[in-house]
Amino acid sequence: MGMFRIISLTMARMSTIRPHQVALLLAAALAVMAFYYLGSEKQNFSSTTKRIKETQASHNSNRDDAEFSPDTGYSLHEENRVPRRHSYHALMMFTKINTSRTMQSKFEVAMRSMARHGRFREDEILVLHYVSDAGSKELGMRRLPELLQDATFQYEVVFHDVNDLTEKLFPIVKAMQKHFSAGSGTYYSDAIFFLSVAMHRIMPIEMKRIVQLDLDLKYRTNIRDLFQQFERFPPEAVIGIVREMQPVYRHTFWQYRKENPQSRVGDPPPDGLPGFNSGVMLLNLETMRRSELYNRLLEPEHVAQLTEKYRFRGHLGDQDFFTMIGMEHPELFQRLDCGWNRQLCTWWREHGYGDVFQLYFRCHGPVHIYHGNCNTPIPDD
Repeated sequence: MGMFRIISLTMARMSTIRPHQVALLLAAALAVMAFYYLGSEKQNFSSTTKRIKETQASHNSNRDDAEFSPDTGYSLHEENRVPRRHSYHALMMFTKINTSRTMQSKFEVAMRSMARHGRFREDEILVLHYVSDAGSKELGMRRLPELLQDATFQYEVVFHDVNDLTEKLFPIVKAMQKHFSAGSGTYYSDAIFFLSVAMHRIMPIEMKRIVQLDLDLKYRTNIRDLFQQFERFPPEAVIGIVREMQPVYRHTFWQYRKENPQSRVGDPPPDGLPGFNSGVMLLNLETMRRSELYNRLLEPEHVAQLTEKYRFRGHLGDQDFFTMIGMEHPELFQRLDCGWNRQLCTWWREHGYGDVFQLYFRCHGPVHIYHGNCNTPIPDD
């Protein structure tokens, strides 16, 4: 029954009843109006984090991890928000998805497998952050309720406008783009590929930890277990990351390796330094903010010094930056087992490195997350 029909019926009956009954009926009608009005505000979409600090200050004083205000996203699979719920934050790049059937298929695999294996306690919530353009956001809002309908855990979805984040990132990462971007210049749009590098300066101070994930993943275990890897971080580590499983950096550091033949840079595991893959990353934002060393490495002069020392010229954005500083400062990184980012790409095996490829590619132990990088098919369960 519509709200206005209720009011009309109420008014019609007022002429046949006593004054105190009129008052009761009016109160009931007003209650119904309030229900409809407030209920319509449950899903409130926004692409910025402008109001996060204001809304969190009133109820996060006793929490370890702040959760985002519902004003910045929407709640799914959640009837009532529980105050002071422990939040786990995961972020994915989600641009140009609406124009690519291939990426939409990857998105579906990732979300369905996450929902299938995910398990959280009743006092916990998974907050899914998507860095998105308008078209992809619309697609995500339409598909996510379906893809996550079987989830047994509480979750929220937050969309961040890619242009807003790029505007904030560009001044911070502009200097490093010429060293680690595919283009020859410091293109404004390239800045978003360095989001993880400066995440601690972009996200609100209340957020202490976040996991950044590629979209071409398939989860074979509870994603909550990935967050538990934060507990293994040594005090100085800012990032948890898996090694690169192809001889990418054997190739990229070729000149440095030629000039320094005794170096382990670019060599395969277990004794070499093969570099990192950014498909799965655990970012300890609290430590990143606190680390004088890490923030010094973001300064243009230090980036220039290291790229000159290692004769480095890359094209993989944040992955290149982390690999380079990892050669110099391994204490900043907690290396995760290869099963947390089991990369499947074999491109370099057919492009000049077949004799050593398996030394990089092999991965012993259980596979928790498959990574179908370079469009490699992911095995069925």
